[in-house]
Amino acid sequence: MHPILARRDRLLLYLAVWLAFGALLAAVIAFEGDTSFAWAAVYAVPLALLLGLQSLSCWYLVQVLPPGETPLARLASTWLGAGFVSLAIWVAAALGWAWLLRTVAGDALSELEPAALTTLLLFAGAIGLLVAVLGHYMLAAFERSVQAERRALELRVFAREAELKSLRGQLDPHFLFNSLNSVAALIGTDAQAARRMCLLMAAFFRKSLGLGGKQSIALSEEISLAETFLAIEEVRFGARLRKRFDVAEDALSLAVPPLVLQPLVENAVHHGVAHLVEGGEITVRGRQRDGLLELVVENPCDPERPASRGAGVGLANVRSRIETLFGNRASVDVDAQPDSFRVAIVLPALPVAG
Repeated sequence: MHPILARRDRLLLYLAVWLAFGALLAAVIAFEGDTSFAWAAVYAVPLALLLGLQSLSCWYLVQVLPPGETPLARLASTWLGAGFVSLAIWVAAALGWAWLLRTVAGDALSELEPAALTTLLLFAGAIGLLVAVLGHYMLAAFERSVQAERRALELRVFAREAELKSLRGQLDPHFLFNSLNSVAALIGTDAQAARRMCLLMAAFFRKSLGLGGKQSIALSEEISLAETFLAIEEVRFGARLRKRFDVAEDALSLAVPPLVLQPLVENAVHHGVAHLVEGGEITVRGRQRDGLLELVVENPCDPERPASRGAGVGLANVRSRIETLFGNRASVDVDAQPDSFRVAIVLPALPVAG
């Protein structure tokens, strides 16, 4: 469909331009033909609208004759031929319209001689068609620019989705690897605890099973997953592992990426509490403030703990996912002290997508 006809605002603007063209033509005819502007407008405005309707066909030639890709000779000859035919049809219609009005109105219209009127119409029609062609080329350039931006945006979205799928795919295997190591360590010393951990792991994976296809879930669901994960680790660490969830009620319904907290509480356990003889408390906080959702995971750690042998998948994964999903609208800040480790995530406070 013609882009001008596809949108009402464009069509109204297009008609307004041709009405102005008709008013200008009427003023010239009234001046040259010694007649009233009203009668000149009755003659000129319909002709201007007719030329505007004819000029809509320029769009289809513009599509097949892009200026940078069409030989100059072909471009010039095609437009000259098309312009001559279109102008001849319009001038013939204009002379017929003049004869009809003279028949009806007599001397009230213009006293312009047919030769003078024809010359004026040829000049005005040529100007109108030239402006129409240039206008359609500008519209085509604008449409191509919009389409190029849309394609670039679609490519970025596809790339972002591919990256997110890749990052999500790292989470469950990473957690499963660490959990199975914990089960293996318990089997020889406490078979009952190993069995309970397996059951809790099954519950965790059952909860997280449907998250792969979701871009966001309610914070309450994410908190439930984190609680289940820490319940699994409590089997292994017993009273050494303590947890505290301090999440505001109004934040529980807000949207977060799936499994955004689990890697952080996992790090808090394996790189923090696990190295403390007396254990420690893992704190998870959530607050909504000024249109933002702030999530904090904090844990104590041993200043003399050995260097981590892990690949740092958890925190790097969370940071990559947040940057991919929200760009500069979100942040992940890490505050590593000798005896404590704190990760703060700030996200836009958004409802869960339907």
